[in-house]
Amino acid sequence: MDILNSIVAGMSKDQVRYFKVYLSRSHDRDDRLDIQLFDYMRKSGEEYDEERIFKKLYGSEDKNSFYRLRNRLLQDLNKSTLIQHYDDDETGYTLHLLALEKFYFSRNNTRVANYFLKKAESEARKTENFELLDIVYGDFIRLSHELLSINPEEYIQKRKDNQEQIRQLRAIDDILAVVSYKMKLTQNFSADENPILPLLQETVENYSNDKELIRSAKLRFRIYHAVTQILLQKRDYKALEEYLLSIYKEFTEEKLFVRTNHDTKLQMLVYLVNSLFKNNKLKESLLYTEQLRSAMEEYQRMYYDKYLFFYYNSLVINYSRLDRNRAIEILDEMKGNEKIVSNPFYEMFVYLNLAVSWF
Repeated sequence: MDILNSIVAGMSKDQVRYFKVYLSRSHDRDDRLDIQLFDYMRKSGEEYDEERIFKKLYGSEDKNSFYRLRNRLLQDLNKSTLIQHYDDDETGYTLHLLALEKFYFSRNNTRVANYFLKKAESEARKTENFELLDIVYGDFIRLSHELLSINPEEYIQKRKDNQEQIRQLRAIDDILAVVSYKMKLTQNFSADENPILPLLQETVENYSNDKELIRSAKLRFRIYHAVTQILLQKRDYKALEEYLLSIYKEFTEEKLFVRTNHDTKLQMLVYLVNSLFKNNKLKESLLYTEQLRSAMEEYQRMYYDKYLFFYYNSLVINYSRLDRNRAIEILDEMKGNEKIVSNPFYEMFVYLNLAVSWF
């Protein structure tokens, strides 16, 4: 399956609907060849037959027209996807603003270019995207040749400071690579004296001469993500439990959890609940489930909907062992929650667990 077929096959119903509207912006006819080709690709999937659709659309003509049609369809699909999803995430939106800045700068409309560049700087700073900030500051310096209102010295200094941030992030990436490699080589973390924390501390100290970097919150959160994924892949729940209990306590005492990493805090609590459950520590698992519920209320319930199912799941798995009647009550409550049953996977979880519990 080539690129065009792969893109078409992977489109959601919402993306297909948006694309059809996008195509109809210029002219809408029932006999449009691009729509016929698109619909055939959607329906045929893995059984796509290029010769068949070519003959249907062009008869016995030269195939160059068909290839031009495919290329045009690919271009339209790319444009439609960019328009529909340009602001789905912060990085994509920042790149969109940068593209607008470069467009207006190329048209000598420096005032508008400056406007979009400022917005791009704001977005990149908000998400701590230092690589994009480097591009932004470079464009400000270039724009200062055209606008007296821009002081290049200010952005030269900002670029120097930002380059230091990039250097630190690259140092973090180097350390993470070594941490991941050493953890994958270590086959068993479930011994009486778990070696994870000493291994991490030794690796970080050996590969960083920067004392501030060693205590960097960014480094420590990225190490957390790397370590948990490795332990989950190994299904080493005892090691995962010990590591999470230690790191959660450490991050809490040092007040590292803030609004910008609240999603990670909630994820950490979910991992803790599940690892304790897997290790048959049900009462401890329920204690952290309550911590999860309390944390979901923080920051005006910023991630409440995202973690609602995980909270209920934590209750169900534990009470299915401790108190089956209570588990059934929780499942009935879930059954009446529109936010949960609107997701087919979550709804299936509810009914399957109800069936097992009643059985």
